[in-house]
Amino acid sequence: MKNIKNNDLEIYELLKKEQLRQNYTINLIASENFSSSAIMEAQGSILTNKYAEGYPYKRYYAGCCFVDQIETIAINRAKLLFSAEHANVQPHSGSSANLAIYMSFLQPQDTILAMALDQGGHLTHGSKVNFSGKLYNIISYGVEKKTGLIDYNQIYELAIQYKPKLIIAGASAYPRIIKFKYMKEIANKINAKLMVDMSHISGLIAANMHPSPVPFADYISSTTHKTLRGPRGALILCKEKYAKKIDRTVFPGIQGGPLEHIIAAKAIAFKEASSNNFQTYQYNVVNNAKILANELMNKNFKLISNGTDTHLILIDLQNKNISGKDTETLLNNINIIVNKNKIPFDKTNANITSGIRIGTAGITTRNMNKSAILTIASCIDNAITHKNDIKKLANIKQQIKELTDNFPI
Repeated sequence: MKNIKNNDLEIYELLKKEQLRQNYTINLIASENFSSSAIMEAQGSILTNKYAEGYPYKRYYAGCCFVDQIETIAINRAKLLFSAEHANVQPHSGSSANLAIYMSFLQPQDTILAMALDQGGHLTHGSKVNFSGKLYNIISYGVEKKTGLIDYNQIYELAIQYKPKLIIAGASAYPRIIKFKYMKEIANKINAKLMVDMSHISGLIAANMHPSPVPFADYISSTTHKTLRGPRGALILCKEKYAKKIDRTVFPGIQGGPLEHIIAAKAIAFKEASSNNFQTYQYNVVNNAKILANELMNKNFKLISNGTDTHLILIDLQNKNISGKDTETLLNNINIIVNKNKIPFDKTNANITSGIRIGTAGITTRNMNKSAILTIASCIDNAITHKNDIKKLANIKQQIKELTDNFPI
């Protein structure tokens, strides 16, 4: 970062501090990961200088001959990786990808059936504070109180009752495999379209560690970071018959110039995700999550759905007499980062919460093994048990320091 240092010392110093924070922190944020040097180089490349409104070979600017080739490679790699008929790699974020899908065929006040935010869904699946909840009539489904599993009977009953034009599968805090085929069968019964938001599990899907929604969904959205381990951005996959409407909705519908430097990074990420090493990585992500989940349950932590099939674990802290917010702060102070998260049927507000959400994508990128996972579980348990013991917490923080030294990014 020598040029940043020479031009803006203030920003340089903060970037160095952030580099140290990442190096010496155990990152259990389920939606975060560490992208490769090649991906980060692409994001900082000369492509940031180029406007390219439109699509490959149909631009509104001259000088796009090479970005046309790069974006075409990204599109083809995405289609090949997920066996999809069409891919749009221009969405800036998962939220904008979801908006594009909605706006491609829905009208304001049309009915959508989606997972409730406080049951594990995403903000853009109908939260009242979000555009999705303001523009559309949202009917929400959730999980079974006893099992923590998606209540597919409820989905069926709500679909028959309200006849939504769109059913959304996918979540941001659900640790189990989703039955895409069954949800498509429900959608077909009422002549609705099925959309899958696979943002959290797209890396698992690419590596065959989770069933693919591609054979069943009309539309699929995904971020390209998280388990896919690419740059911060998104993509849309869809059936070929919807391709023109999706492309027109992304541009000129809701976005202007695409971020071609990010699209180049996406292309690299799709190539990385097609490798045998990536398949091994995703196997280890899921295996580490299962090890961590089992060890936490051995230490009397209550897990929603009693475990995980993915990279994600949702923990109910009510029996530990500590809130999600306080747990997040406590663990942050010993260099473990998690995020507070509402659990199904949570009676606390979103700023406090009764739970935390954790994931293993980031620590697996650091090649952490079973021994490291068991140490992390022990540190979390000891920190909560001894939350008022300053000396004990200092010792735990030193354990984390030694662990990060042994597993550098």
